Amino acid sequence: MGHELSIDLESFSDIDLIKCGVYAYADSPAFEILLFAWSFEGGETQIIDLAQGEKLPAEVEDAIFDVSVTKTAYNANFERTCLSKHFGRYIPPESWHCSAVQAAMLALPRSLEDVGRVLGLDEQKMKEGKELIRYFCVPCKPTKANGGRIRNLPRHAPEKWELFKTYCKRDVDVEKSIRRKLHNFPIPESEMELYRLDQRINDRGVLVDMGLVRNAVSCEHLHKEVVTKRAYELTGLENPNSVAQLKGWLGDMGMEAESLSKKAVAEMIAETDGEVEELLRLRLLMAKTSVKKYEAMERSVCSDGRVHGMLMFCGANRTARWSGKIVQIQNLPKNYLPDLELARDLVKQGRFEDIELLYDSTPNVLSELIRTAFIPKPGCRFVVADFSAIEARVLAWLSGEQWRLDVFTSHGKIYEASASSMFHVPMEEITKTSPLRQKGKLAELGLGFGGAAGALISMGALDMGLTEEELPPLVAAWRKANPHITQFWWDVDAAAIKAVREKQKTKVGKIIFEYKSGILFITLPSGRKLSYVKPRMAVNKFGRDGLTYEGISENKKWSRIETYGPKLVENIVQGTARDLLAEAMLRVEEKGYPIVMHCHDEIIAEMPEGTGSVDEMCEVMAVQPEWAEGLPLRADGYQCSFYQKM
Repeated sequence: MGHELSIDLESFSDIDLIKCGVYAYADSPAFEILLFAWSFEGGETQIIDLAQGEKLPAEVEDAIFDVSVTKTAYNANFERTCLSKHFGRYIPPESWHCSAVQAAMLALPRSLEDVGRVLGLDEQKMKEGKELIRYFCVPCKPTKANGGRIRNLPRHAPEKWELFKTYCKRDVDVEKSIRRKLHNFPIPESEMELYRLDQRINDRGVLVDMGLVRNAVSCEHLHKEVVTKRAYELTGLENPNSVAQLKGWLGDMGMEAESLSKKAVAEMIAETDGEVEELLRLRLLMAKTSVKKYEAMERSVCSDGRVHGMLMFCGANRTARWSGKIVQIQNLPKNYLPDLELARDLVKQGRFEDIELLYDSTPNVLSELIRTAFIPKPGCRFVVADFSAIEARVLAWLSGEQWRLDVFTSHGKIYEASASSMFHVPMEEITKTSPLRQKGKLAELGLGFGGAAGALISMGALDMGLTEEELPPLVAAWRKANPHITQFWWDVDAAAIKAVREKQKTKVGKIIFEYKSGILFITLPSGRKLSYVKPRMAVNKFGRDGLTYEGISENKKWSRIETYGPKLVENIVQGTARDLLAEAMLRVEEKGYPIVMHCHDEIIAEMPEGTGSVDEMCEVMAVQPEWAEGLPLRADGYQCSFYQKM
C-alpha cells in the first residue's frame, strides 16, 4: 500500500456549504458522498461512483484509517469531515495534509482554481465544475419540466454525470501538480503541529445557547416592526425604509438631506428637534441590524448543539494569522452593559417589553449579547486569557526601543508612558481620564507602522476633539520619542529592496531577508517565513522606487501590490504575534485546557468546574519561547459562565 493518498470527493447535502460550513453540511441527514477520486503515490487517478452503488476498495478504506498513510487534499478539512460522517467514526487530523494551507503559507491564493492559474500549471481546474456542482450537489427547484423533483440524480443526465466524474478526477490531478510545484516549500513540522491543533479545535466546536439565539432573533423582528410602525405613523409614507421616500419627506419638512448614511443622520440629529429628530433616530434604529450573527449560529449549529469550524488556519494570507468564518468571531461587539446578565436573562425569557423599558436601544443590547450566546457545556466554565499589548511589545523588542521594553517589564502602562515621553510630562500626572493619555493611546494605536495624520483621523482623532492642525505635531512627537522604531522601518525597507535587487541575504536585527525562486522570504525570529511572490521594483504612490509583489489585494483579486518599510514591519510584527499566540495555544492545550475558540490574542478554554485556574492559564501563556529571549510577555484573564469581553 502506498504511503500517500490524494483525495477529492463530491457530495450532496441540503445545507448550504458556504453559509453554514462543512460540519453542519455533513451533519444533515440528507448528506451523502457521491464520488470518491483518489491516487496512490501520485499514480493514475481512479474514481468510485458511490452514488450508483459502487463500493470503495478495501485498500482505500484501510488507508483512510491508517495513520502511517498521509492523506492529502485541497482544503483537507472538507474531505476529513465528510469521511468521518460517511464512515460514522471520527477521523483525527493526525495523518492529514492540506495543500491549501501549503499554498497559503507562500501567500498564494486559497482557491484551487486561482492557485492553479497563478502557478501556471498544465492541469487546470475544469470550468464546467460550478454548473455540475449546482446540478448534482444541491437540491433543485421542483418544476413541471423536471417532474416536480427536488434533486438531480445521475440517471437524470448521464452525460453530465460522466463529465462530473472527469471533473472530480481532475481536481485530484490539479492538487497533485500543486504539490509537485511546491515540493521545495514543504509545510514545516512546527506548522503541521499547529494545523492539527487547529483542526481539533474546530472539531471540538463551541456550545451555543439556542434559547438565547432564537429569542434574540424574534426580539429583533418585533423591534423592527414597532420602529417601522412608528415611522409610518410619523410620516404617512408607504415605505419609511425607502431612502428616496424619506428624503422627500425630509424635504417637505425643510431638511435637505444629501445622504442618509449613519454618519450623516447622526449629524442631522444634532441640528433638529421634534418629529424630524424622532424620525432620524428611528432611521438609525431601523438601519442597525444585530441579528446576522445570531442567524449564522442558527444556520450552522450541529446536532450536538455546537457550532464547528469557525476558525481558518492561515486565513490571513500574508501573516498566517487565523481568520474567522461562519460566525465571524474576530469582530464581535464588546460588552459595555453594566448588567449583562440581567439583559441576557430578559432576552432568554422573551421579556421584550422590559428590554424596551430598561435600555435606550434594543439593537444595541442584542448586539452586545452576541458574545454571550457562546457557552461552556454543563459542569464547565470558560477560562479566558489574552496577551496584553502584544503588538506594541513585539515592535519594541524587534526594534530595540529600550525605554518601551522597560515599561513592559515594569508597570506596563504604555499609553501613559508614551504620552509622558511625547509631551515631556512626568508620568504621575497622566491619569486614566487625562486628555494626554487619550493622545498617547491614539498615537500608540495609530502610529506604530508608519501611520501619519490620516491614520489618526481614521482612528477617530477628530471625534475625540482633536483638530487637524494638532495631528502632524503629534506624529512628529511620537516618532521623535521612538527613534529606534522609526529607524527600524527604514532599515527593513532598505534590506528588503537590497535582497530583491542584489539577490543576497540581508539582516536587520532578528529578521532575515532573502530572495529565492522568485519569492522574497522574510524569516521571523520564530524561524517561520513570510513570503512575497514575484517581487520587483516599481515607482510607487510616493513617486519613488519602491517594492511591489503579487498577492491577494483588498478587492480579493490576485494583483500587484505596493509595499514599503513600515508596511513590512506591520506584517513582521503581526506574524510574530501570531507565532507567540500559536505556541501559547500548544502549551495551554498540553497543560489540559481544551481550547474551544481563540480570537486575535485571546484564548478561550472550556474547563470542568474545580479544575485549572485563570492564573495558571495566564502563566502558561506568558512563558517565553526560546526564540523570544528578552521579549516581556504578559497575559490577563478571567472566567465566566458565558463568553464576554471584560
